[in-house]
Amino acid sequence: MDIESFHLQVVDIVEETADARSISFEVPADAPEKFVYKPGQFLTVAVPSDQTGIAARCYSLSSSPHDGGPLTVTVKRTADGYASNWICENLEVGDTLRALPPSGIFTPASLDADLLLFAGGSGVTPIMSITRTALTGSGKIVVFYANRDEKSVIFAEEFTRLAAENPDRLQVVHWLESVQGIPTPEQVKAFVAPYLTYDVFVCGPAPYMKMVTTVLRELEFPRERRHQEKFVSLGGNPFGDIEELAEAEREIADAESDEADESAAEPPGPAGPVKLEVELDGVDHTFDDWDPKVKLLEFLESKGVKAPYSCREGECSACAIRLVEGEVRMLHNDVLDDEDLADGIRLGCQSLPTTDNVRVTYS
Repeated sequence: MDIESFHLQVVDIVEETADARSISFEVPADAPEKFVYKPGQFLTVAVPSDQTGIAARCYSLSSSPHDGGPLTVTVKRTADGYASNWICENLEVGDTLRALPPSGIFTPASLDADLLLFAGGSGVTPIMSITRTALTGSGKIVVFYANRDEKSVIFAEEFTRLAAENPDRLQVVHWLESVQGIPTPEQVKAFVAPYLTYDVFVCGPAPYMKMVTTVLRELEFPRERRHQEKFVSLGGNPFGDIEELAEAEREIADAESDEADESAAEPPGPAGPVKLEVELDGVDHTFDDWDPKVKLLEFLESKGVKAPYSCREGECSACAIRLVEGEVRMLHNDVLDDEDLADGIRLGCQSLPTTDNVRVTYS
């Protein structure tokens, strides 16, 4: 397994609010192509830890890949968040952080589409990246941004500036709990009503996202026009060396073997090699020798296909695929809900084939 990470130097730090900072990095001069990114994607960074060596965390990019500005993530402190507090308290200009290349699928397919963007609290980070970048397109953009109070609003001045510079393209609505209370499903439904043809992106606290997505389903927004950011704090170490990762894989395999002995509920895999067809970045790949015991991501890597990933543990959506034909089973899944699964979405880093032919797409 080739786990490629880079040391990024901090070139700027901006205090957005009392609890949030934007950290800008210099892209390595010898690997600029590794940090080409799409709006809405995230970085996985390694925060030093006395207990575990590092704490791996995913932080969304708030910068735009189209305006020439530096690669920037925005981090908000959480009460019990070791990594976010360490970054806000210790990181200084000139320091370096180890990071994986940008990843994630929470990104518009077209910058010319009309977009309805729901943000809650620090969930505004990828929403800001999408807003900044989509303004280079031709569609209309509506942002609904919910916060506890006025002091909690991240990017307040930036949203004001962008809206003033693009009055016919961008509308930003701030919803403050201290003034209007927590938004209700009925209020959100009334707000969404004029924008039923828009593509929707939702990011924020879990209850907020669940409420908004429930409203969207009730309004019969098709699944392909509803996007919800999904990743959690990583429990493992995607930065470990090959031997460390190999040992982790062996431990997982042993645990899975024990589970298989205890339960016959899991469907058996194919007896022999599986035919796999993959569409990635507009290129089709076909293989006839996918070993049913090898995870999809690992198999593609062995074939030289640079499939997206971040955590490799089923704890983020960076490696998400959509089934077109056949079926796979996932060994672990912390992010996909029942609706995602019903729509054929799976995690490539955790998928093993259960049919003789499998066709998937990363689009």
